[in-house]
Amino acid sequence: MGVLEGKVVLVTGGGNGIGRDCALIAAQEGAKVVVNDLGGGLKGEDEGSAGPAEQVAAEIRAGGGHAVSNSESVTSYKAVQGMVEQAMDEFGGLHAVINPAGILRDVMFHKMSEDDWDRVIDVHMRGSFNVARATIEHFRNQNDGSYMFYTSTSGLFGNIGQANYGAAKMGIAGLSRIIAMEGARNNVRSNCIAPVAWTRMTQSVPIKDEAAAARRQVMAEKIRPDQPARFSVALVSDAAKHVSGQIFGVSGEKIILYSQPRPIETCEKPEGEAWDVQGILNECLPKFAPKFYDLNRAPMAGSQNNQQPQGQKQPA
Repeated sequence: MGVLEGKVVLVTGGGNGIGRDCALIAAQEGAKVVVNDLGGGLKGEDEGSAGPAEQVAAEIRAGGGHAVSNSESVTSYKAVQGMVEQAMDEFGGLHAVINPAGILRDVMFHKMSEDDWDRVIDVHMRGSFNVARATIEHFRNQNDGSYMFYTSTSGLFGNIGQANYGAAKMGIAGLSRIIAMEGARNNVRSNCIAPVAWTRMTQSVPIKDEAAAARRQVMAEKIRPDQPARFSVALVSDAAKHVSGQIFGVSGEKIILYSQPRPIETCEKPEGEAWDVQGILNECLPKFAPKFYDLNRAPMAGSQNNQQPQGQKQPA
């Protein structure tokens, strides 16, 4: 018997990439699955198609599982409410949401259009709000529910050309944390994952030379979408009921627990005294400076050159 036996799971973006593997693996673990996918293009510019979601749902049914498809957009709150109603009508319940649905509109910020910003924020940030808000009361009332949201190292660390994507993904981490805090008393859990996997998003990066093509082939073999998908399924199971409010990463067979922002230094005046502008410049900032983070993109956990605040040494 699988770890999701008797559970109903909504998977957004379930027609391709990590979402597809989330849906398939959830079904293999016994869940009844609502497979949602708009069926549009990577940039969200194409008209939707019911094909991708239905193909995955049909594959699940062909294997003896239970699944239905949905091709509405997570950007519409009404549409997401319809997904919840579909789960209730078809399977009599809903216990978890896995939400990897997303698009990319990569461009340097000084060249970014309002549409580039709005479309990415709408799918990632608004979409995460929609799937959470449409389900949270149901989860609270049944005293059981779990979310797996998708953040990104582009938000956690930053990435050139992805101000829209990074902003949305950092916002999702904050949303997940607060849902976890507020949901704890009702057994509602929320975690998020920053995956590294070979999907159509990573395939969209241009190949500049033969060496890049060779690296891409290695990536395709080592960082597959089924790896973060398997972790996502594990985290929404009852066996992980003790885990909530965390940020994880998965890259190949490497599973990462990320830190979350906490104070690392304080500069304080004695009671009755106040900082003036010159004091801040002369005393406070020099004290902080050795612990500033540089602008390099942090490597993955476990790397010998894992990013540290300026002036701090690697632990032995």
